[in-house]
Amino acid sequence: MFMRASLLFLTSAALLLSASEHPPNPQVRQIVDSVSAERIAEIQKKLGNFGTRNIYSATDDPNHGVGAAREWIAAQFRSYSPRLQVSFDKHRLKGDPKQRFFKNVEIWNVIAVLPGTSEPDRHVIVSGHYDTINLTYKTGPDGKRELDNEATVAATAPGVTDDGSGTAAVMELARVMSQHQFRKTIVFIAFAGEEYGLLGSGFYAEDAARDHRVIEGVFNNDIIGSDVTGNGEMSNRYVNVYSADPEDSTSRELARYLKEINSRYQPGFDISLVFRHDRFGRGGDHSPFNAFGFAAIRVTTPMENYSNQHTATDTFAGTAPEYTALVTKANAAAVATLALAPKPPEVRTPPPTEGRAFASALGRGKMPDGKDGYDAVLTWHDDNPEPDLAGYEVVMRKTTAPDWEQEVFVGDVKTYTLPRVNIDEVVLGVRAIDKDGNESVVVPYVSAPYRQRKLETY
Repeated sequence: MFMRASLLFLTSAALLLSASEHPPNPQVRQIVDSVSAERIAEIQKKLGNFGTRNIYSATDDPNHGVGAAREWIAAQFRSYSPRLQVSFDKHRLKGDPKQRFFKNVEIWNVIAVLPGTSEPDRHVIVSGHYDTINLTYKTGPDGKRELDNEATVAATAPGVTDDGSGTAAVMELARVMSQHQFRKTIVFIAFAGEEYGLLGSGFYAEDAARDHRVIEGVFNNDIIGSDVTGNGEMSNRYVNVYSADPEDSTSRELARYLKEINSRYQPGFDISLVFRHDRFGRGGDHSPFNAFGFAAIRVTTPMENYSNQHTATDTFAGTAPEYTALVTKANAAAVATLALAPKPPEVRTPPPTEGRAFASALGRGKMPDGKDGYDAVLTWHDDNPEPDLAGYEVVMRKTTAPDWEQEVFVGDVKTYTLPRVNIDEVVLGVRAIDKDGNESVVVPYVSAPYRQRKLETY
């Protein structure tokens, strides 16, 4: 049974909420503890031994190239559990000589679906990309350096860290988590074509948007295998998580969620929140999901070795399976908790034109006696709540704080008043929690940006 104690008290006319206890869920603990660095190492070695997984490489060689790699990944997915529904998500891409995808090619994403028990239409995705590239250049007719497409296709590209590490994490999570059942559907995806322009993820995200799929979060793991940079800096105690603006976007809340849940199961390993869509001038398979309005984040080591990326030297010798295992455990904790958790509540937010006149929905609300309006009155909706719902938790932080600072469990109610809280000085949110303590992502109360009306002259 989920239980937590909370204490409210006033100081300097501002309400502070206690930091509640969040005991680990035994099922999630078992999942996290089952992640194996040895198995991750085995997967990384095997992926590297295909020589290259370039999307234009061999598709009919049983031991070399992208065709052999995708068949092996699918076979591994099938071997983990009969619960996993394994398939190839195929797309035919028209080539463009002006682009890196210079000729027609088929893009095959490898997908393993673990159907949810009671809410199968709500999806949680964990992904990496299995394709690789060894960028090879030549001198063009104008004397400038340009990409040599044919030489790039032929070049050795083991891609053990980029992104054999992310693919290994996805596969290990599929192995471990397929032994359990979850409320929601978990989708494990090894994307193809990331190195050629986020092709596989782009096709998948577009289809998901067209089909109106409900995706609560995409955890994209790309380059999580190295813990030493090219200049010798070393750290294996944290990982960077990138999330797109604005400050309280669904992606930003997903990143905060990963940080909070990981701290419950790996207190010595930190999630470093990077409030930026991605690294400067670079992208990943979370990007198409962001573009279509889905919550998606990128998980990446801060210790990138640029000298190995997109070269023949991205081999097993330059990767760290123990570090990849720590990152995989962080994914395991968050993905499992989110897939077990009730759906998030819905909140009302003020229209952009009403500004301070907006009162009842967010909380330029009323005191219990209804006289002065200096409290935060929060309301939310939750149609068809789950039978095991324990209630809701209200969270709060300063507008300049990176993460939620204070929280209070308010029970199974749809409105709650925080006395003497100025809603203009803080950010407020609410999340659902079930009786086992599994919590949804926070849904924040935000105002739409001001839009200037067209002014008429006379």
